[in-house]
Amino acid sequence: MTFPLHEVVIAAIILLSCTAGCISAPPPVTNDRAPPGTEYPPLSIREAPVRYADVNGVRLAYREFGSGEPLLVIVGFGATMEQANDTAISVLAAHYHVFLYDHRGMGHSGTGNETPTIPMYADDAASLIPALGHESMHVYGTSMGSFIAQELALNHPDRVRKMILDSSAYSIRVPETRYLRDYMESVAADTASPPGTRDEARAMLAWNGTEDRLTALHKDVLLVVGTEDTITPPALSYQMAGKVNGSWLVRFEGLPHAGGDVAPVAYGRTAVHFLQMDTSG
Repeated sequence: MTFPLHEVVIAAIILLSCTAGCISAPPPVTNDRAPPGTEYPPLSIREAPVRYADVNGVRLAYREFGSGEPLLVIVGFGATMEQANDTAISVLAAHYHVFLYDHRGMGHSGTGNETPTIPMYADDAASLIPALGHESMHVYGTSMGSFIAQELALNHPDRVRKMILDSSAYSIRVPETRYLRDYMESVAADTASPPGTRDEARAMLAWNGTEDRLTALHKDVLLVVGTEDTITPPALSYQMAGKVNGSWLVRFEGLPHAGGDVAPVAYGRTAVHFLQMDTSG
């Protein structure tokens, strides 16, 4: 769905829940155009060199941008590094050392010898973090990337600092995700689809979800969702925020699924504000 610019650049940001120590909601964003000057210098993901790390039985390709505390970006279904938004990565890289990578079987990464699952993708991320020289990282996962991020934080909690779940769900087996589930079934059965994409679809269909485990997720977590998200509707983020102790929920008025592709500065600034918040005390 496409929105006129004047409708998508005004993001109504609403703080719905927070734990003790929360200072304030991320500031409202009234203009999604990057301001003049060099705060967010032009960035081209495609022009950054591709590097490789051998982890968890597979060679994963990655790119890196910026400097500061490490931030791992986990892309969504069918996506590769090149499909991440240049502006969003630029906003994040102005404050953090951003690592962006291709899932096994996708883009520049190898396929491995096992049938992928969502927990396996999370194991890949958990092994990639120390391979990149860090004990832990902040994590930003979008759509399927948010499913992987949940498994990463639950199964490898020491690898995750703060976490952002964008356009998320705790399962695709619930009525709210009927459209998503039907689409995954069609992709999984389509022999014309790329093998890596079919593997991701099958992994999502086989995923048992995290609904019963979210209360064990003891992290500072930001959930962001567009009010017009019909793939992982806002109701799911509301439910997740109610289960995660240490969660914030931000709603972007009028934006669709993975709204950061439409309003990258708004989403990026919100992520940076959350990551920089002092949540201690």
